[in-house]
Order: sequence, then structure tokens, then C-alpha cells
Amino acid sequence: MRPRLFKPTVLSLSALSLAVTDNTASAVAFDVGNTQASVYGFAKLDMIYDVDNDLGDVAARPRILIDGQEGSDGHFNMHAYQSRTGFKTTTPVEGTPLVTQVEVDWFNNAPEGGDLRLRHAYGSWNGILAGKTWTNFGSQLSRTPTIDFAPSPGQSKSGRKAQLRYSWNHWHVALENPDPDDYRDGIATRFNPSRGVYAVHDDVKTGMPDLTLRYQNQTSDIYYSAAAMARQLEVEGSSADDSATGWGVTVASRYLATERLTLRGALTYGDGIGEYMQNNPSAPGFLDGDSIETIKAWGANVGMSLAVGPGDINLGYGISHADLDDAEKAGIAGVNGANEQFEAIHLNYIWSPAKRINYGVEAGYHTREVADGRDGDALRLQGMVMYKF
Repeated sequence: MRPRLFKPTVLSLSALSLAVTDNTASAVAFDVGNTQASVYGFAKLDMIYDVDNDLGDVAARPRILIDGQEGSDGHFNMHAYQSRTGFKTTTPVEGTPLVTQVEVDWFNNAPEGGDLRLRHAYGSWNGILAGKTWTNFGSQLSRTPTIDFAPSPGQSKSGRKAQLRYSWNHWHVALENPDPDDYRDGIATRFNPSRGVYAVHDDVKTGMPDLTLRYQNQTSDIYYSAAAMARQLEVEGSSADDSATGWGVTVASRYLATERLTLRGALTYGDGIGEYMQNNPSAPGFLDGDSIETIKAWGANVGMSLAVGPGDINLGYGISHADLDDAEKAGIAGVNGANEQFEAIHLNYIWSPAKRINYGVEAGYHTREVADGRDGDALRLQGMVMYKF
């Protein structure tokens, strides 16, 4: 909504202020009647140099070249696709605040950006949230700040899904959109031997919503969460008619060790968990003949942030691993080149010379391993300039 649509006579000028609406952006806040509203966002320029092969606008680990693959080294890129804008309101209704939020960016086709994407669009009142926002499975507690838009692998999914959620005290339960397009998640029929990614079966069916449950709390300087999810995986068509249950669990924590040092970590495990684990190398399951077989996967990540000068040094490590032994035994096409493990290390320094301005430099080291044991690595150097409003 553009500011010119609001007439000065409806604004409470004393309420015009700068406020923080989330961890990533400042805001311009104002009152319209009894509604507190804010417009927030940032413009961000990313400057990327891939020492090895081109990983895209975000670090797409399936693009890492492995043993026996050839490609060119040294690729430079600049883009502003992570820039975003949002609008948030808070209105008292029957003694309880009604909160709405709509937010967009230009990363709809990651790892390549450029298309407008709906990140958040939800309302929340009296413990009931409806719309699209962060998945209820897991939390942001373990996410170490990175300049690259691709999060560290191994934690719970740092993504958003359409959902209906109910929260009470520290408990949160949700029914979430099962559509594989949300996470590019589905039943595998074969694997691409070049990139290690999988092809989704044409007759994948979404017959039930995914169920997620999360508990999140804090004790003194320790913030922690535990979550579980259950989902139905189903194929129904002329070639196959079968279903299976997928599930996953995750725990995460953030510890304020000192005034300057913050530690983070997470563990994730599941069978048929798919992309509910961040950067799962493989699918939630595969089709063996006319039967769905689920794929077990696990992940972990650790990180730290140390305040130094006008900013923070951030160091993070993450790993995600899929068990493809059953897929190999079943002889699924291309399985020898299927992605089995991703790892990433990020080291950066992000600083603020003035309020609303952030600069940063980062080195990211990424590895990919496929089912037959071959592997490869890639080094990415990245800088950013971010202006918030």
C-alpha cells in the first residue's frame, strides 16, 4: 500500500516512528484509526564470485561439479532479488490483537531470481493463525546469519507454507499445505546423473494436509524448541496406486553465552521427511515398482555469532544426509549419481556503519556427495549492501 493513499488527517503524527518489526528489517509505523500499521523492507545488492563453477543467485549445491564432471571456473554475478517489502497491521478486536502481514520479494524461481514471490500473507487472532508464513515445524533459533540467501543445510526447513495454526502457551499445532510445489518435494521415479536431483512422479497426489506440532520456550539465556511432523505420501494413477506415511522430528536451541557471544544448534531426523529438513539431498520417497518406499534422512547444524566492533562475526556449519541404500538395491534409474550428502561452512562479517545500513562480506565452502561415493566442492565469495526502511 503506497503512503500517498493515507491522508495526513487520518494519521496520528505522534505515532510516526521507526520500529523493528522482525529480525531483518526496520519499519515506518503509523496509526490509522485504532489500527497500528507499518511498512517495512529493504533493498539489498548481492555481489557474488564463484571461484569454481556457477552456483546461481543462491548457492544451489546440486550445481557443484563432482569427480568426472567438467565445467568452467570463475563466475561473477550481481543481483537485487532478495530485496523485499511488507505491510503489517495490529488492530484490537474484542480485547485481543488482530495481526495481519503481507510480504513479498523477487526470488520465486530460486536458485535464479527475478520473479515476484509471496513470502507471507496471514492473519492471526485469539491464537488462530490462517494464511502463509513460516512452517510450524522447527524454528529460526538455529539459523546463523548468512549473506547468501541459501540457509545452512541440516536444520528444520527455513521456508513458508499455507497453514491453519492454533497456539496456546508454548504449544503450536498446524495443518499445512501438502502441495509438493511449495518445497519442490515429491515421490522420485528416477535421478539426474549430472545434478543428482530427482524427477517427481506425474501422479503424485495430495489427499491430506501435513500435521505439525511444535513446543518453544526459554529458560534464562537458553531458547529451545522441539517439533514433529507427519505427512501422507501418495501416488494414484494408471502406473501406481499406493500411499505411505512420512514423519520427522527436530530440536533446536540458541544460547546467549555472553553479552557478545551467541551459540546455535539443531538436529533433525525423519523417514519420508523430504524438504521439511533444510536442503535434504533427496526426495521423501521413491517408487519401487508400484510401491512407495520412504527415504530416511538426518541433518545437523551448529553456529556462533561474536560481536566485534560495529558488527558480528558469524560462523556456521551444516550437514544433511539421505540414506539411499534401498533405492540403490531397487535399481532406481540414475541412483548412482543421486545426491546423498550436502555440507556447507559459512564465515562472514556483517556490520552496520549507521542505523538502517548493513554491509557484509562472506566466504562459503560447499560440498556435494553422490550415492556412489564421488564428491565435489565449491568456494563462493560474496558481499552485500543493504538499506532498510
